[in-house]
Amino acid sequence: MYGFRSPRRENAVHDETVPESAAQNGNCVRNGNLKTPREKRKVREQCENIRRNSTGNRRVSQLQNGQVVEAVTLFEVVSMGKQAMQSVVVDWIEAYKQDRNVALLDLINFFIQCSGCQGMVTAEMFQSLHKKDVMRKMTETFDKETGLQYKKFMAYPWILTVTWPVDMDNEDYPLIRTGPYWKKFKANFCEFIAVLVQQCQCSILYDNYLMDTIISLLTGLADSMVRAFRHTSTLAAMKLLTAVVGIHLNLDVNKHNAQRLYEVEKRRISGKRTSYRLDQLERKRKEYEHKLLEIQNMMNAIFKGTFLNRYRDVIPEIRATCIEEISSWIKTYPDAFLNDSYLKYVGWMLYDKQAEVRLKCLLGLQGIYSRKELVSRMDLFTNRFKDRIVSMPLDKDHEVAVQAMKLLMLMSQNCEDVLSAEDCEMLHQFVYTTHRPLAVAAGEFLYKRLLSHEGDEEVQPKGGGKFGASTDQLKRLIHFFLESELHKHVAYLIDSLWDWAGKFLKDWECMTTLLLKNAEEDGEALSDAQESALIEIILATVREAAEGHPPVGRGAAKKILSVKEKKIQWEDCTKITEHFIMVLPQLLAKYSTDAQKVANLLQIPQYYDLDVYSTGHLEKHLDALLREIKDIVAKHSDMSVLEASSRTYYILCSEEIAIYSQVDCARTQMIDELMDQLNQLLDCFWQKEGGFCTDAGEISRMHSTLRRIAAFHNAHDLTKWNLYDKTLRFLVFETEHGSLPVLIILPALQCTYFSLLWQLAAVSENSPKETLFPLRRELRRFSQICTCFLQHKEKDVREKAFMILCDWLLILSHLDSNNNQEAVGLLGYLPNTPLQEKLLSFIQEHVFMDEEDEKKDLTEEEKDESCKLDDLHKKRSLLAAYCKLIVYNAVEMTAAAEIYKYYVKTYSDFGDIIKETLSKTRHNNKIQSAKTLILCLQQLFQTHAENQDSSSGVDFSSASFTNIKELARRFSLTFGWDQVKSRESIAMIHKEGIEFAFQGATGVDGKCLPPNLSFLVIISEFSNKLLKPDKRLVYSYLQRYITEPLPCRGDEWQPLVWYRNSLLANEDEESSVFGSLGEWPPVSSSKTSSFKRKLSSGSLPETSQTEAASKALEQQGASQLPSSAGKSRKRLKSREMRLQEHLPFLCPGGLRRRYCQDEIKTEDVSEEGPAEDTIEDVDIVGTDQDI
Repeated sequence: MYGFRSPRRENAVHDETVPESAAQNGNCVRNGNLKTPREKRKVREQCENIRRNSTGNRRVSQLQNGQVVEAVTLFEVVSMGKQAMQSVVVDWIEAYKQDRNVALLDLINFFIQCSGCQGMVTAEMFQSLHKKDVMRKMTETFDKETGLQYKKFMAYPWILTVTWPVDMDNEDYPLIRTGPYWKKFKANFCEFIAVLVQQCQCSILYDNYLMDTIISLLTGLADSMVRAFRHTSTLAAMKLLTAVVGIHLNLDVNKHNAQRLYEVEKRRISGKRTSYRLDQLERKRKEYEHKLLEIQNMMNAIFKGTFLNRYRDVIPEIRATCIEEISSWIKTYPDAFLNDSYLKYVGWMLYDKQAEVRLKCLLGLQGIYSRKELVSRMDLFTNRFKDRIVSMPLDKDHEVAVQAMKLLMLMSQNCEDVLSAEDCEMLHQFVYTTHRPLAVAAGEFLYKRLLSHEGDEEVQPKGGGKFGASTDQLKRLIHFFLESELHKHVAYLIDSLWDWAGKFLKDWECMTTLLLKNAEEDGEALSDAQESALIEIILATVREAAEGHPPVGRGAAKKILSVKEKKIQWEDCTKITEHFIMVLPQLLAKYSTDAQKVANLLQIPQYYDLDVYSTGHLEKHLDALLREIKDIVAKHSDMSVLEASSRTYYILCSEEIAIYSQVDCARTQMIDELMDQLNQLLDCFWQKEGGFCTDAGEISRMHSTLRRIAAFHNAHDLTKWNLYDKTLRFLVFETEHGSLPVLIILPALQCTYFSLLWQLAAVSENSPKETLFPLRRELRRFSQICTCFLQHKEKDVREKAFMILCDWLLILSHLDSNNNQEAVGLLGYLPNTPLQEKLLSFIQEHVFMDEEDEKKDLTEEEKDESCKLDDLHKKRSLLAAYCKLIVYNAVEMTAAAEIYKYYVKTYSDFGDIIKETLSKTRHNNKIQSAKTLILCLQQLFQTHAENQDSSSGVDFSSASFTNIKELARRFSLTFGWDQVKSRESIAMIHKEGIEFAFQGATGVDGKCLPPNLSFLVIISEFSNKLLKPDKRLVYSYLQRYITEPLPCRGDEWQPLVWYRNSLLANEDEESSVFGSLGEWPPVSSSKTSSFKRKLSSGSLPETSQTEAASKALEQQGASQLPSSAGKSRKRLKSREMRLQEHLPFLCPGGLRRRYCQDEIKTEDVSEEGPAEDTIEDVDIVGTDQDI
């Protein structure tokens, strides 16, 4: 039996297939959809008779867990996921042999139920000749009287009529339902079809009845306009054809075996040959040929009836199913399907707009190109579609791009010269992409084609020896890296190759040996560029092995390593430490004069396991390293080298490790020497007359020394050397006389800044008050010096002072001082209004300068592209530093209004920074952020009005007004589509905008035209962000500024009309808006007067009781509108529903009663526009539209 039903499933879907004897008229429908009780009772009786007739011969009862359960239908057996699918199929075959009509009707109903259809199936025999015209009546219609839809089609030898309720159009059926249960159902559904064909191949498969009925059924359903029928039947037909292809393959093998046996028997000596054996083999061979002919007819019927119509279906899932199955046919039976007649469909669908379909094409082609015996038969396909496949790693869908790269790797391996040198060069560059799976796939392509010896036999290692093969690979990798000309992306290159060439990339002994090799030992020593590239590769491999995660920008957060990965990481760190402890001093000694090489090599010690120094008794190598670093610091003044040296000392000076005293002693000795050198230079620099030495050599030496000290002061506390007084003297002298060289001012400013930071960090909970007052005085003094330098004649000094001042103010405004509140009160500092104005003026002059002014400031050398990029980077840094002050409330938020003015104009350069500032400030205070936005628009409007001729009024078509309107639109887009979340901010914008628009109205009762009335056109850009009841409330607030009737006619009041229309869009009152310009629709004062008073006073009804306490300070003068939805809201977003459920809005009864009947529909759409369910340019065969 198929299974058993528990009494608890009494209301589940039953087998409701109607045989001809029970429904001759074809009017049997599901009784729940009929109108009259008599019709329902009649259908119910028919259905009970049907069940008894169709399932009576297989119904049993059994006691399970104390309950009586009964047999269920095929659909429910498959849905429950029966383990023994074969036994279920065997039972159905036995039922088929007893009564094939009843069994077939059960199978037909199974496919209908798998489509999610809750209706009925009516069947009538197609036997009489006078019904030849029935094929012209095959249709799919809707019955208005019963509210049901009918589909009538041919499933030989029956005419089937499927009846289902209209609500099946909701596109919810088993194949697309989510969750593990329905995923298992789909697998069971496909397995059932495969097992059914397999079990029938020896008996009823060739009876010219079973397969004809199933194929005609699936073909008819696949031609339906209903998506559920089309999808389910297409999947079933494709799986059916897959199973039939397997049968065809087995029959073909058996036929060839029988043919060989026949030939062997025929060649025997006539005396030993028996005619009986020959006749038996001949009959068997003909039997196989007959079966093969029938199987081929079945395959052709399914392919032409279903695949050719559905591979271009409007539903991407159906197209993907077709492509997936035809790929499996090609791989399973290449003799029949591996030809251009079938491959062309896969090639065509590589251009499909849906990523799912393109992905199935690529996966199918991977299975074909991975077999060398099949590749030779795909020359025409490869030539036709190679360019398309080569372009697909650029696909917008990441998974498609990854699989395209894997396919190209297979093609490169198994197809000779299919990829040109230009194609490979382009594909190699994907190792630098930020999407790691694609980069790893490209890394495999690069490794196997360029670096692996198995893939390239042209280049053989010449030197031989211990590192001959690895050296050859390294040189090829270096050559590729240099040819790609992306020298800053070596970390991405190594990460892409790590999974495939990890063993080769961890051969640090070979790498360092190649670097230390002399030209005398090997005539082909590395060039300077190759040595630099190899050192970068060494650093990248060390970082990858020690950190165990991809570089910044590739991948999300740091991944959690498994136990095995942690063990490998620890072993690599140990290997790195043991090797470079001995080798690194030699490398530093060899390249001590090359700043770039030394800066990279000095970053390696931060990945050491420092305990190895003491446990391995390797202190002598530590001394060698410290000596080399000291010599490098003495030789170089490049900041990258000095910062790397300072960080190396910082890593080695950890107090927890045993080598701390040794390193600390070396650090102190080096700092002492630097300070002695500085003191000597200071003695010579400051002249007795109060001036300074102007010798260029002395200035250069002073500059280098100050840079070295500044680099170390950043990471090390040098307070005990009293550096502050020495560097402050430079700054004071510059503020008084203004003649110091820039080379001295910049490092002196940096050193003074670091000195004060270390003094601030030293303030503890028990710091005496006497020590805080001098520190406070010095903090204020340094702030004044930086403020003075904002007007310095040198641009570099101005920019450096601004960056330091912004960071300085941010630190002082957020002091913690180890819970010492007295210290916070004394040392904390917020910029006053004049300082804020100076900071803002600096940003306007140095960041948002006009292009003409910028060109004047540029010299001829600065006009090249690289200088422009560097200049843009500096401007972005300046703007980001200032915006941080706004975000963290170090300056007034209203200062952001001046920044927002340039949002549209400078969007390509600074749009991301301004947008992030707007988002952060909105998160901090929604109301104040909204006021800042409207303030920005008001200032721009006033500037526009001042530049216009007062007599002619505002020109709406002018460029300046259009720019303001566009800026308002862009501001509106930043609020997103969540109207509930942004309603308070939007309300405040409208309130402030209305008040500004009617500001300055004169005359009796304000009947004269307000000068700022045109501002309503600008704030109308925010009307679409209001909820429906909020629009009415804002409209009510607008009414208090309007007299009835309007005193003027014409175009003067047109902005008011436009704004009012934007508030009343889709409202019942809209007709009165267009009716008369001088008459305004009345609004009930009882429903709006209280809201007018609250809106005019700056506070509206609170959003929720929960938010009231927490947002009391934030919402002073804010507009919090009443609830926008009543209980009848039907399609509100789930987040808004939860908001209403847990935070109920407070709304007066009158307004709630009036608006609770309004139905508000919100949709989840992206900012780019609503997503479409269909593909416009995909041909649809067999259906016009999806339902």
